[in-house]
Amino acid sequence: MRAVEAGVIKISSTHNFCPLPTGVVQAAPNLFEPSVKEHREHDQWLRHTKRSIDFAAQMKAKVVVCHLGSVTFFWFNPARDIRNYLRDHHDAGRSAEDTTYQNLLRKSLAKLRNRMPPFWNQVKASINEVLDHARQKGIRLGFENREKFEELPLDADYPAFLAEFPADAPVGYWHDTGHADIKEGMGLLKHRDHLAAMAGRTIGFHLHDVNAQGNDHQPIGAGHINFRMVSEFWRPEHLLTLEFGPRLTVEDITTSKARVEELLARSA
Repeated sequence: MRAVEAGVIKISSTHNFCPLPTGVVQAAPNLFEPSVKEHREHDQWLRHTKRSIDFAAQMKAKVVVCHLGSVTFFWFNPARDIRNYLRDHHDAGRSAEDTTYQNLLRKSLAKLRNRMPPFWNQVKASINEVLDHARQKGIRLGFENREKFEELPLDADYPAFLAEFPADAPVGYWHDTGHADIKEGMGLLKHRDHLAAMAGRTIGFHLHDVNAQGNDHQPIGAGHINFRMVSEFWRPEHLLTLEFGPRLTVEDITTSKARVEELLARSA
């Protein structure tokens, strides 16, 4: 805060929840979820989301990146079957030839969608509770694509979901490259096609790579994501954020920044 006030740094985006709730000492974006109807958790989500919007405005940021919750299961979460299969068949999601996995994926998605409506309806209701506050503070909410099977929104639902908001609503799509790659590895999307579908509502990017072991938040170029392809969808108004794990070195970060700047120069 002192650095912002002194003009040493500028902040383009923050992430819900920021500041962290009292007693939390590390990033916890799913600590409270907008998909939960239980009134105590919902009240905490609402309180800390509004507080995050206030803080972003105070720091002169433009966007608060938000997670939108998940579908929970009492028994037999279909995500477990997906994880177990991919653990033993790493490339199954990237090939339509594994019919066993494709059948498992269809059945698992059907189970997820069957249970999803009350959670999804609650997400939409929760968002509506903070829209006016975000608008008053001059902050946009960036709805981030997620990496887990049961997290919301489902990737295929993003275009219709954002189409429900008027063009001047303080919301937009926030694209995380690592999460999209993980979902592509699960056979749930094609990275390029998803970027193309969301191009009209995209407001920013989390940029990080995914290595051969499936670990994300890696340096740009250290994994297999095609960032030249991703850069085709960057626009001058987009916010680009390098989102890395804490174990990266200074060289990892500066090299990644240079690679992003090279891609920006190519597209200029």
